[in-house]
Amino acid sequence: MTYNMEEWMRQLETSVNTIEKLQKYVRVSPEEEKGIEEAGKGDIRWGTTPYFASLMDPDDPNCPIRRQVIPSVLETVNRYGVENYLQWKENRLTDEERPECIARQYQDRIAFLVTDVCAMYCRHCFRKELVVVRGLRFRFDIEEGLQWIREHREVRDVLITGGDPFVLSDDKIAYLIAKLREIPHVEMIRFGTRTPIVLPQRITPALMKVLSGYHRVPIWINTQCNHPREITEQTAKAVYDLMTCGINVGNQAVLLKGINDDKVTFKALHQTLLSVRIRPYYLFYCEPAPGIDHFRTPVEKGAELIRDAIRGHTTGLAQPMYVVATSIGKIMLMPYYSYVEKTEDEYKLRNYKGEITTLPNTPE
Repeated sequence: MTYNMEEWMRQLETSVNTIEKLQKYVRVSPEEEKGIEEAGKGDIRWGTTPYFASLMDPDDPNCPIRRQVIPSVLETVNRYGVENYLQWKENRLTDEERPECIARQYQDRIAFLVTDVCAMYCRHCFRKELVVVRGLRFRFDIEEGLQWIREHREVRDVLITGGDPFVLSDDKIAYLIAKLREIPHVEMIRFGTRTPIVLPQRITPALMKVLSGYHRVPIWINTQCNHPREITEQTAKAVYDLMTCGINVGNQAVLLKGINDDKVTFKALHQTLLSVRIRPYYLFYCEPAPGIDHFRTPVEKGAELIRDAIRGHTTGLAQPMYVVATSIGKIMLMPYYSYVEKTEDEYKLRNYKGEITTLPNTPE
């Protein structure tokens, strides 16, 4: 199945972002109506593509896709969310002078924000203050960002993000890639985009031409899929097309309460990702951004799910790294669940069935 450019643009132009449009796909519950009304009061963005809306369960307000798309009154509750979270998380209050389009937690890699527009406005977005609520307004000056990268020779890895950079035109994406590849110290370009999941029509022959080809500076793509219901034949074909361009696709799922925090769903998600050639990369703990308390689980939950649903229960290729993103970088949240006991002579280790084996304790 090949999509033309007009189809992906039509999907964006006919975004499902009003209650009237939504009612064509689902029976809107009173609670959802209240959430949409509350979002309207604050001019808060919401919506998704008609394609992704068609995957919703029309009768179930707890549908995992509906809950990621439709605003909730619970977004007004903020017991645990950090005010000015994005400013803190992306180190925007430090002494280092950077353009607003550059976010940084590491010495050798940065995030290059090129838009605040998305094909879908995820209710759990960690950049909610910028992309959804829009309390923050950044200047997405591409030339200023490129110049900053040129001047900082320690930067070897650039993540192009937003918003969603694949809502930009092919020409703009091609320009970004070309200009970054001209910078001698840039060794890798990454795109963070949810379009393979929510807008697979975006992977057109024209975009494939932009992304294709052998080069010193490779392109990598990471997407976000949080529930197996999001994976369709259209997504499978889009990912395959990207792979024919020489591009691997990874997944950065977010652990979401009531959506993917049970063992059956979690295992199915990661097995289904592999079935369409998407490699599980990260499982992110739901960050303490404001207004998303209702999505957040206890910190231990992600590690428990990997232990109880993935390790030994399916191929190790299905195991993501469980992390939380912070202002000082991503931090692993995996305790040593398999480590039972250490003596002077040996370690005792436990497998997924509870069986015990030993490993010699080798001194330094």
